[in-house]
Amino acid sequence: MDKMNEKNWVTYEETKDQFIQSIAKNMTLYGITPSIGRLYGALYFSDTPMTLDDMRDELAMSKTSMSTGVRSLSDMKMVEPVFRRGVRKDLYRTEQDWYKSFTALFSRQWKKATETNIEEADEAIGELEKIYNLTEDEELKSKIENDIERLAYAKEYYEWLLRFVEAVESGKIYELVPKTKDHKLDKE
Repeated sequence: MDKMNEKNWVTYEETKDQFIQSIAKNMTLYGITPSIGRLYGALYFSDTPMTLDDMRDELAMSKTSMSTGVRSLSDMKMVEPVFRRGVRKDLYRTEQDWYKSFTALFSRQWKKATETNIEEADEAIGELEKIYNLTEDEELKSKIENDIERLAYAKEYYEWLLRFVEAVESGKIYELVPKTKDHKLDKE
């Protein structure tokens, strides 16, 4: 390989690695560790499905870490197993539809957090109402009334957020914010 080609290959690998690092860093927004994000990036840029051994070699991480990472990504619908006749080891590739991956991940994360916040608001309102009914202190009653109002507003917001999550889950969000392109990478 001549010097120019070699330099181009090095630049290519550096560019790809830089993007993988960016993916890994930004996946923390979804509760995904950077190492699992790098695993996702390596799978995404792989031209063929990879085994755990392939991933270990690519990322210099333990097979156990790879297995845990793949399981996490699979649970989030970001990685899927691939069957290939004659291959005894499990093969994996990234889910090719990022919209689908985002929908599954976003919905699960936000729905869980939002439902928890609604439950917490309900509990807080219940406790404040008990205190309100037991106290004679007018200043405390006034504060409780204000706080119950704030909690009711928060609950309205969380209920709206659940409707938003439903719009994402059902695909209605794409009517308001259409996908730019609807294509899948053919990696096999």
